[in-house]
Amino acid sequence: MKSDYPKIFEPITIKRTTIKNRIAMTPMGTNYGETSGEMSNRHMNYYSLRAKGGTGLIILENANIEYPAGSNGTSQIRIDHDSFMPRYYQLVENLHKNGATVAIQVNHAGASASSARTGMETVSSSNIPTKAGGEVPRPMTKEEILTTVKKYGEAAKRVQAIGFDAIEIHCGHSYLMSQFISPYYNKRTDEFGGSVENRLRFPRMVFEEVRKNVGPWFPIIVRISAEERVPGGNTLEDTLEYLEYLDEFVDMYDVSCGLNPSLQYQIDSNFLPDGWRSYMARAVKDKFKKPVINAGNYRDPKIVEKVLESGDVDIVGMGRGLIAEPNWVKKVENGEEDILRKCISCNVGCAGNRIGVNRPIRCTVNPAVPEGDIYKALKVNKNCNVVVVGGGTAGLEAACTAAEVGCNVFVLEKKDHLGGLSTFISDLPSKTRMKDFPKYLEARAARLKNLYVFLNTEATVEKVKQFKPDIVVNATGSVPLVPPIKGLKENIEAGNVATIFDMINNLNAGKYPDEACQGKKVVVVGGGSVGLDVIEYFAPRGAECTIIDMLPQIGMLADPITKCSMRETHDKYGVKEYVNTALQEVKENAFTVKLPDGQIKDMEFDLGFNCLGMRSNNPVLPGLEEAFKDTETYVYTIGDSVRARRIMEGTMEGRAILNVLESQGYLHLEPLE
Repeated sequence: MKSDYPKIFEPITIKRTTIKNRIAMTPMGTNYGETSGEMSNRHMNYYSLRAKGGTGLIILENANIEYPAGSNGTSQIRIDHDSFMPRYYQLVENLHKNGATVAIQVNHAGASASSARTGMETVSSSNIPTKAGGEVPRPMTKEEILTTVKKYGEAAKRVQAIGFDAIEIHCGHSYLMSQFISPYYNKRTDEFGGSVENRLRFPRMVFEEVRKNVGPWFPIIVRISAEERVPGGNTLEDTLEYLEYLDEFVDMYDVSCGLNPSLQYQIDSNFLPDGWRSYMARAVKDKFKKPVINAGNYRDPKIVEKVLESGDVDIVGMGRGLIAEPNWVKKVENGEEDILRKCISCNVGCAGNRIGVNRPIRCTVNPAVPEGDIYKALKVNKNCNVVVVGGGTAGLEAACTAAEVGCNVFVLEKKDHLGGLSTFISDLPSKTRMKDFPKYLEARAARLKNLYVFLNTEATVEKVKQFKPDIVVNATGSVPLVPPIKGLKENIEAGNVATIFDMINNLNAGKYPDEACQGKKVVVVGGGSVGLDVIEYFAPRGAECTIIDMLPQIGMLADPITKCSMRETHDKYGVKEYVNTALQEVKENAFTVKLPDGQIKDMEFDLGFNCLGMRSNNPVLPGLEEAFKDTETYVYTIGDSVRARRIMEGTMEGRAILNVLESQGYLHLEPLE
């Protein structure tokens, strides 16, 4: 199948280093590291899986060159001491065995560090926080700058000695180099601030020192934010100018985008199309005539091939795409595109976990990011019939997993299609990428000869009993929550107020054309993800939008990327926000609310939306529990049927049917160290 994508599988040579194909795993923090800064076993397994999956170039996540001042996160890997070298050597050796070329990104966080974690004041070019409300750093002295330059050189020497094939220096994304390069941060008046030459003096010294330590033939990659997308920050034209000061030391450009205040362009929002940044890479390549790596929501192999064919990009970078699908390259190579587990760019388990709440990364669509699909080597030790009630994403993950270890699986879905809420929500224009997950699950299910899907089949206790189940999985999902607020239920039933289900049905029926939205008063009650989806549709189409929530912040529980994107949309389109505000009553064309000061106010609307969340929907569960309570049959409830949450929890619980099979004596699981 390589012939379908000749450019993807064409080798490329940088200096004396040859990369076997044009797919790179770009660096992303994981929170898998030990507190010492050493790589953990999970880390080692995580990267090895992506090498086994065929990735041509793997660039390890950012390693700290100056501890603790340069720390980024709680368990960042380090390369500031020789003691870290043996573990890296072991990893590089493993990745090389699987045919990957391996680089590592070295970095100093500067003002993106946290004094609460490092125990010392953060430093930067100036006293500008990296984001609104962030910690105010102290400007570095000249002596500190010279010390840091040496630290970069020492780290580079270790990188080469370990056996890495290249080194990447991070000069973007609001880290220290970026804090000197960007006029948004750098307000210095000495030789390290002001003019382009002065702002590039420190980074240039770093590159000079690195080159001195690694020699002329060791590839140096630089990661840049080609467009910073903040007021007063560097534009693409500015970037092409400042790179003149670094170009003589650079062998390849890793062209990225965004700073902390524009995080939704750095870690791409889900509505940004595959390859949307490629024009930035083209501009850098045209000027400097050097190879370029470019990431930017690349998921579809056809678009990857097209952008490589165009010459805009030499290597396509995937970060989250390879978290979701470690075997992306192999599946494309083997013609298995239908079962590519494409990242849906939800940013929940990766950025949401690591940046949002300081957890190790996970993934909405891949329930085993560091472990991989090791369970597929197992088989049940006796016959096991599994009936799954509900063919949404949680139910399908459970069904496929059980079938893959040898169970006989029967999926009962009352609708005429699979995918549940994910398929439904993906009808929103900004959520089309979400459709890829149920499509993958459906294709995966179709390949399994021992998995049977019954559409248009409403589950009843008698129907379930016909399959003689050993395990019943209850995965009937959730429906919109309608609290007992005066007038709410009545006005929803009368069609005066809509739920997200109503909105999508109306959208599909052509009831919200762009021209009809102009000037309409849209009021949304509920500032969670569903409410934000409604605003995201109507605000850009010229509606006058208002959003109301009882919490002190709109989108309070959203991931950091969604929050940044929301802020941009709300500011751009003048969305009115009411927080600490409670719904009291619903009228035919108004929501009556109680403001924080106790004032009662009517919020009049042309289109009113109830987005107060979702609730679990379990029409058949009580009957199943009663029917099987004194039997050997185990009833397992997962996903939104437990309580309304995110897709990720449902996927995890679907995969956790393995633990149910073990507890019921059908399987023996070996834990990963």
